[in-house]
Amino acid sequence: MIYITILVIFIYFKIARVHKKEEKLTSFWKVQHLIVLTLTLVTYIYAFNHMSWYVLLLVSLISFVLAAMLITAVQLGIFVDGKPLFGMHTVYKNTQYLTLLLCFLSVMVWLT
Repeated sequence: MIYITILVIFIYFKIARVHKKEEKLTSFWKVQHLIVLTLTLVTYIYAFNHMSWYVLLLVSLISFVLAAMLITAVQLGIFVDGKPLFGMHTVYKNTQYLTLLLCFLSVMVWLT
């Protein structure tokens, strides 16, 4: 569960980085970033207490690379019959669900 949570955290921060470059940062996004930052700190505190530091470093590095490749693939476009399946605008609209997923995963990590 902790590995999936770390991967989703990196996916969120990659989306946030791309959003910051392309769109205007609103108060909604600032609050959402603060929530995810808090969840990240809580998750990494748990990980440092229950995992070896070198395993956590390796998991974080692999998750960072996977998140970068996933978001880059969406930025370049996933096409079906010459039309984009979905773009970054769709991803931006659904980030609140990603934040809720992170809340759920963080709670589940601490409860297990």
